[in-house]
Amino acid sequence: MHCSLEIFLNHHLIQQLSDRLIHMHWMLATAESCTGGMIASRCTDVAGASLWFDRGFVTYSNRSKSDMLGVPEALIDQHGAVSEPVAKAMALGAVYRSDSTVSIAVTGVAGPSGGSLLKPIGTVWIAWCIDGQIHSELQTFSGDREEIRLATIDWALEGLVNRLDDVYSF
Repeated sequence: MHCSLEIFLNHHLIQQLSDRLIHMHWMLATAESCTGGMIASRCTDVAGASLWFDRGFVTYSNRSKSDMLGVPEALIDQHGAVSEPVAKAMALGAVYRSDSTVSIAVTGVAGPSGGSLLKPIGTVWIAWCIDGQIHSELQTFSGDREEIRLATIDWALEGLVNRLDDVYSF
């Protein structure tokens, strides 16, 4: 029952996102590190996604963040890949390197290794770019790798829907 409820809630969230983006005639791009393309996959699970979903960038390595999204290597060196400046640069890069007006970017430590005192497992930076405005948020999720990744996906998608609602009346 839990799985089917989760699928229903995710489908409902994607439908809300779809409705808003179609209404605005906007396209979405994703820039994903710790979720490895799972946000893009959720978006394209629904029929008609090509009306509002442009592309997804899976930028798991630091080099791919620079190569694919234009994130400056110096920014990664200075702040680390899991940081607010890098998440924001990923969100902006996804818009600049696509036909999108809106983007979601996620970078984090999903575990089971890779955490540190300053960035423990579950640390995730999420950034959204909406019509040139960048919003970002730090979340610390608990659980195993799968739970952290699923929580990140839900938080990122719900965060975009809420921010679109805050900016525009639906």
